[in-house]
Amino acid sequence: MRWKRIQSISSSVSSTYDYENEQELENMYDYLIKLIIIGPSGSGKTCMLHRFVKNEFRTLSSHTIGVEFSSKVVKLGVGARKKRIKLQLWDTAGQERFRSVTRSYYQAAAGALLVYDITNHDSFTSLPSWLRDTRALASPDVVVVLIGNKSDRNREREVTVNEAMGYANREGLSMLEVSALTPHLIDDAFLLVARQILGKIELGHIDPNLPQFGIQYGDDGMYDWPTRGSLRGTFMWRKDYMRWSECLRNVIKKDDNISDSSQRWSCLC
Repeated sequence: MRWKRIQSISSSVSSTYDYENEQELENMYDYLIKLIIIGPSGSGKTCMLHRFVKNEFRTLSSHTIGVEFSSKVVKLGVGARKKRIKLQLWDTAGQERFRSVTRSYYQAAAGALLVYDITNHDSFTSLPSWLRDTRALASPDVVVVLIGNKSDRNREREVTVNEAMGYANREGLSMLEVSALTPHLIDDAFLLVARQILGKIELGHIDPNLPQFGIQYGDDGMYDWPTRGSLRGTFMWRKDYMRWSECLRNVIKKDDNISDSSQRWSCLC
């Protein structure tokens, strides 16, 4: 009977640990990167963010007041070079009356999605002022990607692909057209920014140790030698559960009273 109780408790601890282990892995990341989503009001920035984070199309969306914040962990690379990136996403208001407020959130942004509405030419012609603010206030190596939103409404198009590409080439920007109705296109937009930033980190153009670049190393204390990014053994980051499991093994070996030992587990190991 005592053995069955030990097995039951040990199994329960193991299951809890496995769950915690999975949750820990899900939340871990190699880098934290700050991104801002900028552009004129009505260009669909909030719908893009909602689609990317929750994979839902937001049918009713009011104008953003100030800023909205979200985050998401994405995986980039393959094999030994695979990285988990936590994107810290700031959706800024596009209305002119909020510009003085939202500019304060540009500081130390590592990347920006510069969004316009392909069905509204005025939204496109307003982009230079948004880009100027970004380059003046964000990270010195900020990555900006030009995004033409609402590509599902091609028949109402007022901004041609050639016109947008011409502007992107002159400013040295990558360019995509997307629709919040289509998940993979939205994912491509955010991942493109993240890949370009990660490339700069790997080439040594950006130092995550310097706060002005808008990037931080992730999960201090959960990384092993010789470099950040390689996971330690699981025993390193749930010591309490592992210690409890070790105590149970000691109980089995010693044939101690399980109820007493479970109460004194912190002294056994």
